[in-house]
Amino acid sequence: MSKRQEFEAAAATRILIKDGPYGTEIQRAKLAAGDYAGDTGLKDDQKGNNDLVNLTQPQVIRKICDSYIDAGAHILATNTFNANRISQADYGAEHLVHEINVSAAKIIREAIDEATAKDGVPRFVAGAMGPTNKTLSLSPNVEDPGFREVSFDEIVEVYVEQARGLIEGGADFILIETVFDTLNCKAAVMAVKQLERELGQDIPLMISLTLTDLSGRNLSGHTVEAFWHTVRHAKPLTMGLNCSFGAEQLRPHVQILSDIADCYLMAYPNAGLPNDLGEYDELPETTAALTRVWADNGRINALGGCCGSTPAHIAAMAKKVEGVAPRALPTVDQHMRLAGLEPFTIAA
Repeated sequence: MSKRQEFEAAAATRILIKDGPYGTEIQRAKLAAGDYAGDTGLKDDQKGNNDLVNLTQPQVIRKICDSYIDAGAHILATNTFNANRISQADYGAEHLVHEINVSAAKIIREAIDEATAKDGVPRFVAGAMGPTNKTLSLSPNVEDPGFREVSFDEIVEVYVEQARGLIEGGADFILIETVFDTLNCKAAVMAVKQLERELGQDIPLMISLTLTDLSGRNLSGHTVEAFWHTVRHAKPLTMGLNCSFGAEQLRPHVQILSDIADCYLMAYPNAGLPNDLGEYDELPETTAALTRVWADNGRINALGGCCGSTPAHIAAMAKKVEGVAPRALPTVDQHMRLAGLEPFTIAA
């Protein structure tokens, strides 16, 4: 049975639980700058380079991973949000990108395989690819709207390199997450499809959009429905939303997506909205109660946490939706569906 089929079988029986973020948990480990750098020989200050920790302090990542498994997570995403050549250039660590991704996937692969060998519960490794710190849809120069710091082809190459490392390390799926720029996401999709052809294997895609305002648009201006129209051709295993807001604010957008996406829906909101200090105060029980509403209304197939979430939040959500039937995939009428910033459907 392929990993895609294993996921489909598991998703048919329960609402699957995704893990939470790694950044907060890494901060709790109180690593010094030297701990981040390890024996890499990097000259720049590496403090805050959470992706590098996969290489230099793998035991820290493994401990976090185990805490999410203990909390009930079935889908564990690699700690590789910025493990790409563009983002790592800020730390002078571009040459370590492949190693970082391989190591990140291996850590989680070993952890979930050990856990599943003990209890028989299916678990999956999602190789996470963040949006990079460049945008293809918008110019960083207000005086030159046509200017771009990178090209589409360059972004594709960056993502091919990252995805290759994640698959080599043992990732089951590639998760294109926190998509603020639709064109960046399209480049990531193309990269994975190129890698599929290169390796001669199926690489299931997970795609997760992030919204920048309550009207329901990402930074490049696409509505949830328009974004879905632009990526549906990739036939993702899951489509969903993450970050941006807490569960209460994300609810109407999850509802829209649930009605139109004929694939599994995975959402992982922040633990509420940040306070004046940028910290998250929402308690695990509150997050769990809010996301239980999604489950009760048949809106969700996989559920996890983003910024501010902890293993305690994941455990509370897992307990709250235990035994609740997963969302049934909708049957969508066949029409030509196009999109600018708004969706456009040509119906007979």
